[in-house]
Amino acid sequence: MAPTTLPARVKICGLSTEATLEAALSAGADWIGLVHFPRSPRHLDLARAGHLAALARGRAERVVLLVDPDDALVEAAVAAIDPDLIQLHGRESPERVAAIRALADRPVMKALGVAARADLDAVPAYARVADRLLLDAKAPPGADLPGGNGRAFDWDLLLGADLPAGTMLSGGLSPETVAEAVRRTGLRAVDVSSGVEVRPGEKDPARIAAFVGALRGTA
Repeated sequence: MAPTTLPARVKICGLSTEATLEAALSAGADWIGLVHFPRSPRHLDLARAGHLAALARGRAERVVLLVDPDDALVEAAVAAIDPDLIQLHGRESPERVAAIRALADRPVMKALGVAARADLDAVPAYARVADRLLLDAKAPPGADLPGGNGRAFDWDLLLGADLPAGTMLSGGLSPETVAEAVRRTGLRAVDVSSGVEVRPGEKDPARIAAFVGALRGTA
């Protein structure tokens, strides 16, 4: 994939307080991510996620991250959060992604773990059923979390890959690395969580601003 200009779209994921939500919105985030996954240090109950989503309404697209949700959780999340996008970050099959999209009547983004070129073989099947794909570093064996582990994958694995428009890059991105990442991959959307934290689950407003500034060439 040929290098391109710095992308304009960024998602700050795992927000959990009014202050860090405001930092992301003020910095110009296009998406804000709210995690509902009890094993995550970024987990929010649905009521809290709904409160933060309401504050962001009209200022950014609101994303709820779910991991292998059953139908009841999908319906509860939609009712409580009214998300603009549902991010699926588990082992959902293409068929399950399509079913969740139909049930929720919302766009869906599917995260795919990448550690080797062969992991991209799954892209066509998911591209047919998801509105957007997110390429994240594959979690190491035994990891508690499917994402947000602060790990990057080898971006050169994407060279020459046929990826759908809107594919998002994640995994180990930070204010220090994001500009290089987009230049090397050519992707025009990025997702960050641990890279703008001072400790797991605690976002740093200064690093959020620095990340967006580095991405857009204003840092």
